[in-house]
Amino acid sequence: MSPSNPDFPSYAERPNDPQHPGAPGRHPAPAGEPPVAHGNRVAATAARTQSWAQQKLHQLSLHARVTLLAAVAVGLAVAFVSAAAYLTVRQQMYRNLDDSLIQRTELAAQGPVLTSPQLVQGLPPEALGLADIRMGLLAADGRTAVSPKSYLPPIGPEELAVAQADPGSEASIRTAGSPNNHHYRVVAVPLGDDTALVVAQSLGPIDHTLHNLGIVLWAVGLLGVIGAAIAGNAVAASGLRPLARLTGAAEHVARTEDLQPIPVSGSDEISRLAQAFNAMLAALARSQDRQRRLVGDAGHELRTPLTSIRTNLDLLAQADKRGGLRPEDRQQLLDDVRAQMDELTTLIGDLTELARDTPQVRNAELIELANVVEDAVIKVRRRAPGLEWDVQLAPFPVWGDERLLGRAVTNLLDNAAKYSVPEGAGTRADGEPVGRVTVRLLDGVLTVTDSGPGIAESDLPHVFERFYRSSEARSRPGSGLGLAIVKHAAEQHGGVIYARNTPGAGAQFTLWLPHAATQTR
Repeated sequence: MSPSNPDFPSYAERPNDPQHPGAPGRHPAPAGEPPVAHGNRVAATAARTQSWAQQKLHQLSLHARVTLLAAVAVGLAVAFVSAAAYLTVRQQMYRNLDDSLIQRTELAAQGPVLTSPQLVQGLPPEALGLADIRMGLLAADGRTAVSPKSYLPPIGPEELAVAQADPGSEASIRTAGSPNNHHYRVVAVPLGDDTALVVAQSLGPIDHTLHNLGIVLWAVGLLGVIGAAIAGNAVAASGLRPLARLTGAAEHVARTEDLQPIPVSGSDEISRLAQAFNAMLAALARSQDRQRRLVGDAGHELRTPLTSIRTNLDLLAQADKRGGLRPEDRQQLLDDVRAQMDELTTLIGDLTELARDTPQVRNAELIELANVVEDAVIKVRRRAPGLEWDVQLAPFPVWGDERLLGRAVTNLLDNAAKYSVPEGAGTRADGEPVGRVTVRLLDGVLTVTDSGPGIAESDLPHVFERFYRSSEARSRPGSGLGLAIVKHAAEQHGGVIYARNTPGAGAQFTLWLPHAATQTR
């Protein structure tokens, strides 16, 4: 046996495989830092890359991110499908080639013509049905024989092991390369007598087919990504157009303070956001309107006591220039000034409380409502000694602001005491009460009933409005803010307040507050 193709020398003459230990082409890794340090550098680099990518992604607009997300999603889907299709086709083509090559090699090995190397060297491959492949014999000692019209297939340890094996052993099959960069599928079948039939078929047609398939898949994937980017851009532009209008409206409000709502169409998430934005604008407009009315009404109400105080002080100054007033007249004038100052102080306190305009109590604490009502009754009873007080209180804990609740209850009691005393009446000489106030606190419901004339039906819807005073109330002291503060306190504590007339008595005010166990802190 002798080699007949310089491209395929005998196994003994072939250089060591660089992929096997000890081969000349295999070199040990250069000495350097330990693998742990190298892994730390790789992890640090990956972390920096991820941080940079996140920073760049956050700098993109929402429009660009939607477009990029659509392109990346389709790109990944196309990549997975393309990889699956490529691997499936490749595996199927290799399997068909292997089945065909093994079958033809085993048929050739079972024929009577492969009895000696001399017959192989004089036999063309066409005679064995192997016209399109390379064929040769391999001896156990590494000698080879090849047909004159063929070339020696690639020979390696796998084929040599088959030649050294017993007849009937398993055939070997592998992919091998050649010095001219051609790839072959190599099959070795034992023949007996320490020889093996080795055949190799070129993978060029399959590689060419897979190469064309790869190009097609890449082209389809690229077109898919471009189409996805275009579709994502269109969807983003269409979906974010209402958001752009909403942004423009918000910028217009910030620039001009014009709280006009924006038009809303549809029922998607952007439309719901626009509706919420309009609701916010409406709430802000109502708050501004309340502030304007409060300022206007406060200016009007403050003008009266200030004018009275100024008039009295001017009168006192003029009287001093003319020799002064009689002591009793001077004392009456000073008492009038003090009364006006007290009214002004109360009015300023009421205005300060209402100007907070907070939706709920911020610093709530657990308090006993019965104690708050009892303290308010004691305070108001001193100011109205000529009234009869019928008080029944049951314990009821609530979460809230004790100062604000105390002021609200005091306002209710002051209002009831004021209207329970007939206008112009004072304390009776016989000590009998001139009026009656009934106070009840049961299950969180506080009712305050006076013995006055009641409230006109036309005034009932307006009694809790700021600065509202009925025609009967204008002749009595007060600013028209007391009941407004009661309503404000009730709303801040999650309760309600309403007024009605009771048969045979006067007006009745009912305040309901939730139990502490049902409130959230």
